[in-house]
Amino acid sequence: MATDGNSRTTLWAFLALSLVWGSSFLFIKVGLQGLSPAQVVLGRVLLGAITLAVIMTVSRRRWPRERRVWAHMIVVGTFFCAIPFTLFAWAEQFLPSSLASIYNATTPIMTLLLTPLILPSERLGRARSLGLVVGILGVLILTAPWQLIGSPQLAATAPAQLACLGATASYGFAGLYMRRFVSGLPYDSVTLSSVQLAMASVVVVLLAPFTARGPVALDLPVVASMAGLGILGTGVAYIWYTGVLRAWGPARASTVTYLAPVVGVVLGVVVLGEAVHWYEPVGGAIVIAGIVISQGGLRRRRTLPA
Repeated sequence: MATDGNSRTTLWAFLALSLVWGSSFLFIKVGLQGLSPAQVVLGRVLLGAITLAVIMTVSRRRWPRERRVWAHMIVVGTFFCAIPFTLFAWAEQFLPSSLASIYNATTPIMTLLLTPLILPSERLGRARSLGLVVGILGVLILTAPWQLIGSPQLAATAPAQLACLGATASYGFAGLYMRRFVSGLPYDSVTLSSVQLAMASVVVVLLAPFTARGPVALDLPVVASMAGLGILGTGVAYIWYTGVLRAWGPARASTVTYLAPVVGVVLGVVVLGEAVHWYEPVGGAIVIAGIVISQGGLRRRRTLPA
């Protein structure tokens, strides 16, 4: 992976990352045609863990030996993989994949909301507070409470929408936990991601006898979707993101959050024929605006003329 911020290789990696992560919700939807939500999660995590283990072996990286690293990564693997993967898979039984991909964009807003609880010494500041308010407004529009009241059919999807928000809250907690306990560890992102998925695999395998029961109906679309979701979306994507992060820095690399929902919505409409209501992209756009504001986007624009 090139480390030159202006290289075409990095740009292509960024676009591939947006495509793969945006496609994840389509892969989940197709996978649910032959698997239960828990079976989708089990296949996704195991395929991702195996992929990263192979990469660790080929690249001759050293697995951590410190117990505290593995202990911390049990928490990260649970809250960054096992819980949110399960919630999104369960929710997509009742929600379009396009809507789930839009909800995924609320992760930075959830992170801001949880910051005072996990990192009490870190103040939000005006920009982050304003971005949080705007983001919450976007979430309210996205959930369309007026539709839930007026339509019993749409009201039945409320638990699934809450599950999506629970998944992004879990992502937010895991990200903050990593900043507090993992960021100072002397290992690169590939190694930590491998340990994270290894621990997530332990969790989902232990729960599988209780949660992953039921018939399995495998066909080519289901198998291909699980391969894309596990090998690419949960395995190789970490390598791409590491390269983009090193080349562009965290601010520019985080813009993948803006493109992935667009990919998810387009694929849901084009491939699955899903309907999109006006308030879903509007709410998603307001959420993204809140993210931009919280990252100081308005302040940077104001200083450009100077």
